[in-house]
Amino acid sequence: MSRRNWKRVQPPTLRDALKLCQQHARERHNLGIERIAERMGLPDWSALYKWIANGRMPAVMIPAYEQVCGINLVSRWLAASSGKLLIDIPAGRASSPQDIQKLQAVLHEATGALMAFYADDLEATATLAAIQSGLEELAWHRGNVQQYAQPQLELGDSQ
Repeated sequence: MSRRNWKRVQPPTLRDALKLCQQHARERHNLGIERIAERMGLPDWSALYKWIANGRMPAVMIPAYEQVCGINLVSRWLAASSGKLLIDIPAGRASSPQDIQKLQAVLHEATGALMAFYADDLEATATLAAIQSGLEELAWHRGNVQQYAQPQLELGDSQ
């Protein structure tokens, strides 16, 4: 069985985002629901189980949940449901050939998904997920080029 590419996962609902975060924590960090709740500082794991089951979690708990699970799928869903893109803050470094190949692969996948969608071979949620991934990757490169052109000052020990 091949491993899931978590960077390209786009949950269609908040409930799916919560469940996928839990699956990521189990697959990548070997954390069950009890250990996730413990690391979030919850006195009882049943509250977390209930939040995931019904797709409702208090907003103040989302950052802790994503931090423990190691992935920000709830934030991605919140951004996408509002018509926004969520991108990592670029470092302003020169891109490697691997970065450009990754961009090309993601855009190729998005284009293929569009073609399949318009040929009635792919559902809308999968097509939207591919497009979202392509937009996020392009937005990261845009921000990276912008940061690279205007680098930030290094704050550190001056000797």
